[in-house]
Amino acid sequence: MQQKMGGELKKKRGEMLKKIIINISVLVFLISNTSFADIKFWTTEVQPARMAKQQEMAKAFEAQSGIKVEVIPVEEKDLGTRATAAAAAGDLPDVIYHTLQYVLPWAEAGILDVDANNDVVKELGKKTFAPGALNMAKSGSKIAAVPVDGWTQMVVYRKDLFEKAGLEPPTNYANITKAIKTLSGDNMYGFVAATKTDENFMSQVLEHVLLANGVNLVKKGGTKKQGKALKNSLEFYKVLAKASPKGELFWKQSRALYFAGRTPMIIWSPFIMDELAGLRDSAPPTFNVDPTSNELAQKTGFITNFSGPNNKKGAAWADIRYFGITADADTDEAKKFIMYSMNEGYTATLGIAPEGKFPVRRGNSSDPNAFTKAWSKLPVGVDRKAPLTDLYSSDVISNIVAGLDTASRWGVKEGELSRASKIINSQFLNRITREFIDDQISVDEAVNKINAELAKF
Repeated sequence: MQQKMGGELKKKRGEMLKKIIINISVLVFLISNTSFADIKFWTTEVQPARMAKQQEMAKAFEAQSGIKVEVIPVEEKDLGTRATAAAAAGDLPDVIYHTLQYVLPWAEAGILDVDANNDVVKELGKKTFAPGALNMAKSGSKIAAVPVDGWTQMVVYRKDLFEKAGLEPPTNYANITKAIKTLSGDNMYGFVAATKTDENFMSQVLEHVLLANGVNLVKKGGTKKQGKALKNSLEFYKVLAKASPKGELFWKQSRALYFAGRTPMIIWSPFIMDELAGLRDSAPPTFNVDPTSNELAQKTGFITNFSGPNNKKGAAWADIRYFGITADADTDEAKKFIMYSMNEGYTATLGIAPEGKFPVRRGNSSDPNAFTKAWSKLPVGVDRKAPLTDLYSSDVISNIVAGLDTASRWGVKEGELSRASKIINSQFLNRITREFIDDQISVDEAVNKINAELAKF
């Protein structure tokens, strides 16, 4: 019996030893056949088509420099927590492609190597970048992250109807108000405002309208008490809302009504530009009988920077993305990767999604508009593709890119973007504005209620 048990034990030990040897062999094989990257690059452009383009760029950079880049997709919603955890473990990637909201907080937390990023901007040439994109990344006298691309929210309008009526373009509160009075009719809404309070779209549009009139809700270390500028802005927003259809409106209704020729003005992102030209079957213009026609695009103008009576210079609401060299990076190789991506590889960088990636670096020492020109020729669209230059005039293209010069957001220059984001995300501004435009409260009551809410942040 003991002999039998001893034999079985010996057999089991032999099987375990055999498994261990096999596992070690597999591990040795994997290690010997793994090509380790020189630098790691986190990107929030995780869609398969965009990932494929970024992989191609990494291979092109490797062929030129000999530096291998591992492109690692990170969902935008997970980026903050992943970066914080990696920083604590001393395991940050070399470069992160990230949104505006992280630039200054990460600079303060030591996640970004501010000096390295500032060096890249200086070497590329500060004057080649859109001023607004640089200003929003300013940490003291340095640029904390390298601006890559961005887009500005726009007043989209029927320039043919404006010209026919002898109206000035909708560049300010007064011009927009006049156009609403002139162009409203039986089958035409003067505007389609954002009024659905739980939609982020209303938050963006409202911030854009208030920024245009110089309204800022935050200051260093806290919030600002509001007065006349906010009052004027809310009264203007009510004009927009009263000219709109009844109900809860967001991007879907504004696009549909503009595409149907039922309104001369909306506020939208540049992602509407390919749809306007009939290049996307899921969102066709119904302006005429041909959903693939670019007639509506030809009759459309775009205003990125507009102003109110309390802020004559105006403002543009922008979403900017950045490259950040991190504190754990191989700095020299990370710099080379960003220099390539922002110079000889910059057209490919913008080509990942050109309709939403306006060039924040306009050109180089040879041609100050080299990248703007190259970007304007990149194909946009989904079901059909065409370069922007085939769809819109050079004046239109120049105007939308110029919005990045005055790009702004609440809390950026004060280093309070996090506080501003919490205020926006709470949506009390949307709700109180809706109470006012629905005639439930007066404008003074609205301002007082907003101030009471601001005091909580």
